[in-house]
Amino acid sequence: MKRQSAMQLGMIFSALLLVSLACDASTLAGPAAPSIPHEARWGIYSLDLTAQAVALVYSSSEEITNLDLNAVGDRFAFSKKVGGGELRNLEVFTLGVDGRDLQRLTENDYLDTYPAWSPDGTRMAYLSWPGATMDIFLMQADGSRAALLYDSGGHDGDVDWTGDLIVFTRDSRIWIMKSDGSEARALTDPPRAGETGNANLPFGDYDPRLSPDGSQVVFERLVNDASPHGNYDLFTILADGSVLHRITDTGYSQGLAGWSRSGERLLYIVTAVDGAGQYDAYTILPDGRENRNVTPGFFPPPFLVHQAVFAQNDAILYFIGEWWSGG
Repeated sequence: MKRQSAMQLGMIFSALLLVSLACDASTLAGPAAPSIPHEARWGIYSLDLTAQAVALVYSSSEEITNLDLNAVGDRFAFSKKVGGGELRNLEVFTLGVDGRDLQRLTENDYLDTYPAWSPDGTRMAYLSWPGATMDIFLMQADGSRAALLYDSGGHDGDVDWTGDLIVFTRDSRIWIMKSDGSEARALTDPPRAGETGNANLPFGDYDPRLSPDGSQVVFERLVNDASPHGNYDLFTILADGSVLHRITDTGYSQGLAGWSRSGERLLYIVTAVDGAGQYDAYTILPDGRENRNVTPGFFPPPFLVHQAVFAQNDAILYFIGEWWSGG
């Protein structure tokens, strides 16, 4: 009996020792590496900039583009390809920031994309291509009463809406007009505007975004075509067309800049540096200082950030993410 008791004590001691060693190993290994929720190829994600926590809001096997957040910060608008990979398959949707209440606003056989909320959230400007050219249309937030807002006679693109002003791209320049489609005028006149080179777009200015107070516009300018993806820099200009200011001087493949809700910072995407793919989110001050990559280091190379917007409190980003598989 004494020998059996001694054996039992020995077994208990060995078990306790193994548990202790396992605990020590776990402590040395540290906490588990953060993970990114992954369902389908495309998704809308949230990123807490302080906690570095990532959450999946919405997932889709079909391409998601052109994310916009309404003024109160509770609903997205975006475009998504439906039933095919061609541009004409792009349709406009809205979705709650909690991932619920997905609503399809357009349904046709031509392109609908680039939705921009009205300041009061009741309407939406967007791009549509029902005829010979892509033009700016207006509809109610439920998709009803769609109507042409502006047609320059050529292609119009890259629409954004703040206050009583809408900015857009026309003839590779930034234009501005009243929200009723009147008083359209050019804000920029870049060198070589509209000239085709080696890049995927002509030389010019693209993707304008109005500051929250409507006083400034940020946009990207194609400054070089050494890369087939285009070499761009960020600029701002006052809404009256004066005081053009260059923010970056890197010539990366970068753009899709947007403002924080406070107007104090800009958020943009770098897709390539010296021809090497990156797809990271950056923030920068409007004067060009404090240019920072805010993409978490645990994002794996196949996970690409395509576009991002600030949440209502500026502490969270919402972004379009893609799990790239090379196809």
